[in-house]
Amino acid sequence: MNIMDKLIEQIKEKDNKTVIGLDPRYEMIPECIKSKYPKNLIGVSEAIIEFNKKLIDATYDIIPAVKPQIAFYEMYGLEGIRAFKETCEYAKEKGMLVIADIKRGDIGTTAKAYSNAFLGKTKIEEKEIGIYDVDFVTLNPYMGIDSIKPFIEDCEKYNKGVFILIKTSNPSSKEIQDLKLEDGEELYTKVAQLVEKWGENLRGKYGYSSISAVVGATYPKELQNLRKIAPHTFFLIPGYGAQGGKAKDIALGFDKNGIGGIVNSSRGLIYAYKSDLWKTKYTEEEFAEATRAEAIRMKEELRAI
Repeated sequence: MNIMDKLIEQIKEKDNKTVIGLDPRYEMIPECIKSKYPKNLIGVSEAIIEFNKKLIDATYDIIPAVKPQIAFYEMYGLEGIRAFKETCEYAKEKGMLVIADIKRGDIGTTAKAYSNAFLGKTKIEEKEIGIYDVDFVTLNPYMGIDSIKPFIEDCEKYNKGVFILIKTSNPSSKEIQDLKLEDGEELYTKVAQLVEKWGENLRGKYGYSSISAVVGATYPKELQNLRKIAPHTFFLIPGYGAQGGKAKDIALGFDKNGIGGIVNSSRGLIYAYKSDLWKTKYTEEEFAEATRAEAIRMKEELRAI
């Protein structure tokens, strides 16, 4: 089964278009977890692993995918990378798809090495070993097809997927992504056309390719425009909640059948126990229950639109 078909069927089965962004910061992890471990990098890693596993346990039956942002693990060195790998493996054990948010964007053998690590295999003498073996990664296309092609090849060979940055949710994205080309088009629309073309040979039964795109919820007009420009390109939609993206705006990124995208929430979900909505209803020790409650609320809000 095409990996994008698998994601869409997970979304349909759980009736939920949400991906939970696992972006843990040590200082935000509940003290009831941190107090168990030494105040060193090993202790930080163990706290992150426990925190993430409890969040996965609380949501795997209602959320189809996780999106760990690797920077929040790399900042803690080798122990952080261990936490990243264990988190990915645990989510897969629970039946969730894993989108590794790595935003790689280099060329040639470097791009191939990145792809080997996350999507493909790393060869050691006569053995090929999957290192992270995630389902999807995020990519930066600024260096053109040379930076994307090795990943596309591994998507085809190993049934994996990528989400390529087209129109990101941050305010300053317009400084580059909205630049006008000679024909009057914005740069982001040209990138969308390229992504649509790059993915034409990897479309599944729902019509969407495993070569997909990142399009922010904070730019609804652009989101609507991109759905028309790239009808076979599935969208990973960040920017909901903490960054200001609204459910009614996100609706513009979906097709007439209500598919075509998955909406990321990171801080809004994993730190729900600190939010105004849930902090009086759940204690710090009940942080996972608060995350589940927010996930259900988000699911219903997205389903309503």
